[in-house]
Order: sequence, then structure tokens, then C-alpha cells
Amino acid sequence: MQKIVTNLWFDGRVEEALDLYTSLLPDSRVLGITRHNEAGMGTPGDIMTAHFELAGQTFTIINGGPHFKHSPAMSLCVSCADQDEVDRLWEGLVSGGGQESRCGWLVDRFGVSWQIVPARLGEMLASDDPAAVERVTAAFMEMSKLDIAELDRAFRGE
Repeated sequence: MQKIVTNLWFDGRVEEALDLYTSLLPDSRVLGITRHNEAGMGTPGDIMTAHFELAGQTFTIINGGPHFKHSPAMSLCVSCADQDEVDRLWEGLVSGGGQESRCGWLVDRFGVSWQIVPARLGEMLASDDPAAVERVTAAFMEMSKLDIAELDRAFRGE
């Protein structure tokens, strides 16, 4: 059992979000759905909560209405094995009205902020070579979607 579960507040479009998120990440699935009834605040029959896994991590969506908005102050960070995974996730999450940001960040069409980051970047930033770390930092600060080959070149000083 996962001790801490991230809850995402939504104002509708829950099924669309579940379909997108679980289709993009491996080891992802919907675990359960509860629906609004006559006693609740939502439209009876609409999803009230959805429990799901993304890459083996448990999340909950609460379909609670317009009271709260998503913010880049909280983001979901995905560590990617290679550029193909970076590209696939980036394109999938910005499609349909998402917005690219800087340094590997994006906001999907539902307003959820994501960081799509190559695992290799963490290794580079942990280097004992401060000049290489500075070059890599300068490189990724200029990027929207992160490019592993370009980061590697910056790390090597090329």
C-alpha cells in the first residue's frame, strides 16, 4: 500500500484525463470510480472520484467543481529512459491544447503541470565537474522539451 497518494482536483473531463494519462505511461490503470449521486454536490452520474495508477504510483482525481485550480507549484515529474520516451510523453501531454513551458515543463490540456525529464539529466547535474554542471544547466534553461543529445554535448563541452 502506498502511504501518500496525490489527489488532483478537477472540474470535469475526468474520463478524458484518465484515458490520456493511463495510455501514455506503462504500468497504468484505473483502479476504481465513484459517481456523484443525488445527495452530493455534483451532477448525478458524473465521476466524483477516480483512483488510478500511473507507472505503478497511485493517484486520485476528485471531480469537485470550479473551486480550486491547478498550479505549476505542484507538478508531476516523469524520469525518462531515452529521447523516444521524452518525445512520446511530451507530444501526448501537450496535444489537444496543452502548453509547452521551459526546462522540460509543460501544462497539459487539463491544467496539470508536468516535468518530462531524461534520467540522464540527474546524473549530469550530480557530476563532480562544476563546469560541466554549469554548461548543462545553461543548456536546459534554454530548452522547452529537453534534448538528451544536446544536453550530452553541453556536458562534454562541445
